[in-house]
Order: sequence, then structure tokens, then C-alpha cells
Amino acid sequence: MSRSETPNTPPRWNRRAWLRGAGVLIGLPWLESINVWGVDHSAPSAQPFPLRFAALFMACGVHPEHWWAKGSGESLELSRCLKPLEALRPQLNVIHGLFNKNATGVGIHPGQTGNILSGAALKKGAELRGGISVDQAMANAIGQDDIVPSMVLGCEQPTTGYHETNFSMAYSSHISWQNATSPVPMEVYPSLAFDSLFENRGSQRHRSVLDRVQESVLDLQRQASGSDRAKLDEYLTSIREVEKRMERQRTAMQKAQERGADQGKPLAWMKRPDNGLPEDIRQHMQLMCDIIALGFQSHRTRISSLLLCRDISGLFYPFLDVKKPHHLASHDDRSDEWERVTTYYVEQLAYLANKLNEMQEGDGTVLDHSCLLFVNNMWSGSKHDSTKVPLLTLGKLDGKLATGRALDYSDRPESDRKLCSLYLSLMNRLGIETDSFGDSTSPLVDL
Repeated sequence: MSRSETPNTPPRWNRRAWLRGAGVLIGLPWLESINVWGVDHSAPSAQPFPLRFAALFMACGVHPEHWWAKGSGESLELSRCLKPLEALRPQLNVIHGLFNKNATGVGIHPGQTGNILSGAALKKGAELRGGISVDQAMANAIGQDDIVPSMVLGCEQPTTGYHETNFSMAYSSHISWQNATSPVPMEVYPSLAFDSLFENRGSQRHRSVLDRVQESVLDLQRQASGSDRAKLDEYLTSIREVEKRMERQRTAMQKAQERGADQGKPLAWMKRPDNGLPEDIRQHMQLMCDIIALGFQSHRTRISSLLLCRDISGLFYPFLDVKKPHHLASHDDRSDEWERVTTYYVEQLAYLANKLNEMQEGDGTVLDHSCLLFVNNMWSGSKHDSTKVPLLTLGKLDGKLATGRALDYSDRPESDRKLCSLYLSLMNRLGIETDSFGDSTSPLVDL
């Protein structure tokens, strides 16, 4: 129930069309011939398509020599680490020189991370104190009528304790904060994220969600046009493909729960893959991207965040021929190994963006109506330099965000370089009327 509803007021989403089955509810993508969202987008006074936002986070910096762009439009030139985005240049902005004031001069790692989406000053010691993150501010403003106001996903378990700087490691483990003192619980298990997306619950959770909605599918196909039937078939096929990959993860998680119970350990204290998380991080990240894409396509949620790796990450990359774990590898951030790691993370952004760009929605795509933000907590892992942060955006927000550009704010005064000014600008473009966010009271100039 949304915050504005009363028990006697039916939720707005009740007017939407669904595929329903035993213990499962599947949202539908936009269909030209059927009003599946309770809004007729073909009418002359049609409302615009829903605008979406997702933040993807990589920690510990990038390869500083191979992270750049210059030019614009057809002449936009990308560095080696950004080459995975070559085909997406018309949808891309490479933003250089912005910084988060409250993440400088406070010591390394947690103090540079816990406010990456909020810009708030963080408190040391046992008491957490920061600020609401931009994704949650967006969810509070526009997510109330969505089934899921926001999806908060991660690919690495949170860590506990305190850093040598006396900041809580909770700041290193979470980018989404619902208020000044509480991070949003982050879902790291693909199977549970999948179940949440489709309300898959009850005794039939191990049975295919699509098998349980076949009757609804047949009813919908009888009403839909030929082109919409093809679109529906593509959508259901994509769900089936994710579901098949999820079956192995569900089994692994169940075995991990049994091992944890036998050993008296919570899963968060166990190492991958004994904790039930995919051993191959490539599989884990792509599954989480697939879930975000399905959530956006089905209009189940408009806001998401994905922590690809936490700060001081222990992830390994044997498939990249990188011997050291993520954090230690970042200390040699001009090496060929770190170039491969940086490029790999850009590939994850490209994977999600291409998924959204393949999803037709009206005369555009879901990516056309979205903004994906890729952000890192520092520029250089060897120097722990957070005086500027690597930033990319993909998607046009239905024409509200100009794209195909390299924007450099390095020589601007500090007042024009605020990371939160970018967040404020994106909030405004999403239709959220606010004059301030974090430490900013003005939108980002020239965006």
C-alpha cells in the first residue's frame, strides 16, 4: 500500500493488467494494443512513459590513464576502458571533475563511500549518521504508486566492524540509505530478488512462474495484436531464460542455508560459494542486471541501485587473469590488470544498457526513458583520491537529458562541481520538484 492510500482506497496499480497464477504475479511490458498499465499512451493527451533511474556502483577507483572521453555526437571518442560503450555513444554522457565535498579530507574508504549517493557528512564511531541517498529520495517522491518503490541489489555481502579511520564498515557496504541512520537492506541473492520481482511465494516456488500463468497468457494473447503477441513472446522468453539460470542459484542457496544451520553460522559470515552466492561473479552481476531490466520493462519499479562490489572488496577475477583481489589490485591502478578490471565493470553497465535498449516502448526503448548512472567512490585507488569521481550516464529520460557528450568540470569553481548538483538535476528531470539535495541548492550547470 502506498503512503497516500487509505484502506478504502484501492491502490492505483489495481487498474493494471497482470499475468496471474498460483502464488505468482507477473507485470507486463508496454503493449500497443492493450492498456496494461492503466494509462492509455496512444491517446492524444497520453501521459509520458514512466521514467526510470538506476545507480550502479564500482569501488576503489578506475584506471586513471584509460578513463576519458572527448568530443560529442558522432565525434565522441572513448578511451580504452570505455570501449564497451562504443555502440551506445548516442545515449552516453562521460562526466569528469565532479566531487563529493564530504568524502574528502575524512580518511580513506568508508568515509569516501557511505555518502556517494547522498553527499552527507558521515559520523564516526558506533552511531551511524549520514543522509538519504538520491535513489531513495526519488523512490519517496515517485515510487509510491509502484509495486516496488525501489530495488536495492548487491553482488557482495555487507561487511561488519570498523575501519582504521573509525568509520563503520556499514558505510563501505551500502550505497542506498533510507534515512540518516539506516541503510536500505540490500538483496544479494538472485533467487530472492527474482521471487520478489514476481511475488513468487508459497509452496510452489520451485515450479516455473510461467507455467503457473499460462491461462492468463492465453487470455492476453487473444486480445493482443500480432505485433504485441510477438512482443509478449519475447518478454516471456526473457523471463524463462532468467528463470532457468536462477534454478541453480536457488538450489545452491538452499544447500548453503543447510550448511549454515549445521555450523551455526549466518550466511553473511560464510565465503562465496559456501554462502550460496554464485561462484562466478560474471553470472551474479548479469543476473542482477537482468532483474533490473525486467523490473523496468514490466513497470514494477522505476528506481533501482546495484552495488556491483563493495568498498574494500575481496572479489577475485580469475577470468581476467588478475591474481589479486579487487581492493589490493586497485593499489596498482596503472597496471594492465587494473585496466582489465575497470573495463570489466564498464561491460556490466553496457550489458544492462543494451538490455534496456532492446526493449521497445512506444516509438522508443526503455533505455530512452531511463537514466543509468555509473559511479565510483574515488578516482585513484593507489592514492585513494576522491577529489573527483568517475561518472557515466546512459539514457535520455524521454529527451529531458541531452546525451552523446563528454563534460569536463575540472576547471570550474567548487560550487559548480558538486556531485549532488548532478543528482538534483536528475531529480528535476524525473519530475521531482525540489530546490536542494544533499549539499547542493542548484542544478548542475551545462548538463
